[in-house]
Amino acid sequence: MVHHRRGLRRLLRDDELVAAVEHDWTTAPLSPKRTAMLRYAVKLTETPAATSDADVDALRKAGFSDRDILDITEVVGYYAYANRIADGLGLQTEDWIPD
Repeated sequence: MVHHRRGLRRLLRDDELVAAVEHDWTTAPLSPKRTAMLRYAVKLTETPAATSDADVDALRKAGFSDRDILDITEVVGYYAYANRIADGLGLQTEDWIPD
């Protein structure tokens, strides 16, 4: 989370909301659409085999298009891949990377 704070600030434009998300996104005052997206992202990250059509349907009901759902899934999958590569190689965040 710390590593992505700058992007989150740029996206949300609300430092209090960023702090709430950092503290516990499940209790942060996010829109139902963002909450649905994050629930899906967490499930896809932590238990990918448990995802189902119902999860995709929940995203549609929250207002996401099929293209949006593809984009969300690709981003979550990419970060899972990149993080596993970094963890597998024992890479550490560089000191010069600002938060």
